[in-house]
Amino acid sequence: MNIQVAVLCDAATDYSGKLNILGTFDTIITRELPAVHPQCAVALRLAFSRIEEGHHKVRMNFVNEDGKFVMPSIDMPVDVNIPQDVNFLVRNFVITIQQLKFENPGQYSIDVAIDGRQETSIPLLVRHEKAPEIPPQER
Repeated sequence: MNIQVAVLCDAATDYSGKLNILGTFDTIITRELPAVHPQCAVALRLAFSRIEEGHHKVRMNFVNEDGKFVMPSIDMPVDVNIPQDVNFLVRNFVITIQQLKFENPGQYSIDVAIDGRQETSIPLLVRHEKAPEIPPQER
């Protein structure tokens, strides 16, 4: 199994096997806490070889730097049946997330496991920056 793509982005779609990705990012800057990110997506593209045919379970965990869950785990079962005329099979996964809430700034990660083994981690930094002070003479 080969992870070809694993990103956090503004949006993604699977169009007839083509993975379309818009606006990948790794940092969210917020002026308020808790911060709510209105919408984003995790895009994954996995390639399986013939020896990996069968049932597999892909699991995604979104955690903070202490390992606490930001949202419930997402399990995505996948059956791999490779036609005789090809040597590999590609599967795209698009997980759309709405109203993602961050209580605190810090380092977060989206951990992707396949069949119980962590295969990759997508980092995300949430930074809190207060609004600049406006001098009294400019108000």
